[in-house]
Amino acid sequence: MLPELDDAALGQVRRRVETCWDRGSLDTPVMALMADVLRDAGDDWDRKAHRLRVLAAAAGRALPGIWREHNPHNQDALLLHAWSDLLQARQAGSDVDLEAARQTCHRAAELLPADPTPWTLHLAILRLERRPSTELAAIWREIKARDPWNREAHLQALGYLSPDECGSSSQVLDLLDSVRSAMPTNAPAAGLELTALVRNHQRAMAPGGVTALGAGEFWRRHDAVTVLDHAAHYWPSQGFLRHAQALADLNLLAYALMKAARPGEAANVLRSTGGVGTPWPWNAEGEPLERFSHYYARARESE
Repeated sequence: MLPELDDAALGQVRRRVETCWDRGSLDTPVMALMADVLRDAGDDWDRKAHRLRVLAAAAGRALPGIWREHNPHNQDALLLHAWSDLLQARQAGSDVDLEAARQTCHRAAELLPADPTPWTLHLAILRLERRPSTELAAIWREIKARDPWNREAHLQALGYLSPDECGSSSQVLDLLDSVRSAMPTNAPAAGLELTALVRNHQRAMAPGGVTALGAGEFWRRHDAVTVLDHAAHYWPSQGFLRHAQALADLNLLAYALMKAARPGEAANVLRSTGGVGTPWPWNAEGEPLERFSHYYARARESE
């Protein structure tokens, strides 16, 4: 499974980053390659966030700090450092200073005011700290003013508002209601409602027993059928979804269609992925690459 999905330029840089650390030394030109691939995203904020996420995961903690030290006024260096801190802070026993990470986000926002990414990272930090929703509202306004359908921001907000974290089922519904009628059908955040449905389904399946036995009925609810019908009709069409993580949303749709016992449509969506799988949501059923490969092979056989 490729974290960069179909972003070939990002994949080349990601492999260089991983290779330089495997050798136990810093390949100085790697920092220039990271700068180039982030700069080339331009004002495609969705792609910029995707590239930052992948590079932060590949670089670990040391490289972003080194790049920032050498380029203290480079907005991309600041954002990569903040994203790396966020990933590290999620690890048990982390000593990351999240207040410092917030200050990094503020500085990055000053350097490029049009960019929603610093505000999205700030939202993610609030989520990690379980801060009160009164703090979320102001950050959310800043994001929506810059990029109304930012995928990363909407997914962070969904996680924050979930009953597993800082919110409730009613707050999730409020979020979905607030965007449903206005969001373009092919917006980067188009998978928000389907993501919420899949998470609800997995939450219902988790306890096992009688609760899990009834989870199949979940996909016959009117709201679930409506979302699946629309996505299955439009999303697999070539060029319909154009955002950086479109393949991740297609994986999500294929999984949901399998859970809804709609294998023919799932096979069509799987073929549209070109064989590029994602860890989630397939990891709910075991080793994700094995599960995705199993279903993808069956989809190819049915062509």
